[in-house]
Amino acid sequence: MKRIALSTLSLALLSATGVAHAQSSVTLYGLIDESIQYAHNTVDTNGKNSNQVGLVGGNLQGPRFGLKGTEDLGGGLKAIFQLENGFDVNTGKLGQGGRMFGRQAYVGLTGDQWGTFTLGRQYDPLVDLVQPLTADNYFGSTFTTPGDVDNNDNSSRTNSAIKYTSPVWSGFQFEGMYALGGVAGATGSGQSWSGAATYATGPFSVAAGYFRLDNGNTLASRTSAGAVGWNGSTSDGTFDNQVNGAYAAAKSIGIASVAVQYVAGPFTANLRYSNAQYKPDANSGFGSTEKYNIGGAYLGYQATPAMLVGVGYIYTKASGDSSATYHQVSLGGDYNLSKRTDVYLVGAYQHASGQQRTSGGGLVDAGAAIGSYGYNSASSSQELVSLGIRHKF
Repeated sequence: MKRIALSTLSLALLSATGVAHAQSSVTLYGLIDESIQYAHNTVDTNGKNSNQVGLVGGNLQGPRFGLKGTEDLGGGLKAIFQLENGFDVNTGKLGQGGRMFGRQAYVGLTGDQWGTFTLGRQYDPLVDLVQPLTADNYFGSTFTTPGDVDNNDNSSRTNSAIKYTSPVWSGFQFEGMYALGGVAGATGSGQSWSGAATYATGPFSVAAGYFRLDNGNTLASRTSAGAVGWNGSTSDGTFDNQVNGAYAAAKSIGIASVAVQYVAGPFTANLRYSNAQYKPDANSGFGSTEKYNIGGAYLGYQATPAMLVGVGYIYTKASGDSSATYHQVSLGGDYNLSKRTDVYLVGAYQHASGQQRTSGGGLVDAGAAIGSYGYNSASSSQELVSLGIRHKF
């Protein structure tokens, strides 16, 4: 990272007024994650299963660049800000729906005694506190939930968010967030709110929280089977592929998550559970709440200071409006060439059974869809392998 010192007052002005001034700083940072990827059993333009080989970015982390800064206000209080852009490394296009700073954009105040208060587009507390104790934190999208139905892979970010993060007290920390929908005459329409807490002692860590997203589209505009779909007003949707694509017209999404992690020497093991519920109303295009129960396990081994290997398993059970089951096994290896550059090899296999709801409203045999890549399949199985490089600056 490159640090650029910024003085807000000239030395001449300081000497003339005799006023002490605390120096500010701004950090320019970013990363590029790129891979050659092979995917087996992905639907082509003719609706048939096919193999796919191409360059795909963002396996371990999404490509980004950003600015973040602090200003010491005295008395232990600092002003902070962060602006973070996401982009497609293969096309140069902006990510997150074409937003200039689609990953994060916020300003706030922080202090060791009082915690941190921020305003703007931000991650929710589950992403901040629970996700770091899951496989996704180590190997990214290849190790996450099918369709990212529980936002384990950070598909959703929240606009107009008011967030407070407490200090750490003897290993305990909590975070709360609320985002007003801003819909005239309907205060709660499109709102989001979330809370989470974490506790760490020695090698053991645990975290849990809840995230509620409301659809900002009016009832009349959300016609049959999600033809208009999700307009969260505050929170982005989590609709990455066919696993939950038919539920983009849900009235609300509620996600509860818990994770535990234990580190023993070179080994890191964690377990997680999530429950995601997509609730309908009269114009949602589906009649019953779709529920996803997700269980995940991960074991990582730091073979050398430079080499990390890991294996993960995810069980996803859909019930309610439709009934499907997804088993996914993931393997990965990451080798650091330097402090800023690493190479990796990740892969996954998934098997699906049962039935899925389609965007047209019907039920079909469930198709496999690994992680949050957006790949659909007309088959009950899917495989994916990525050989990549990541550089941080």
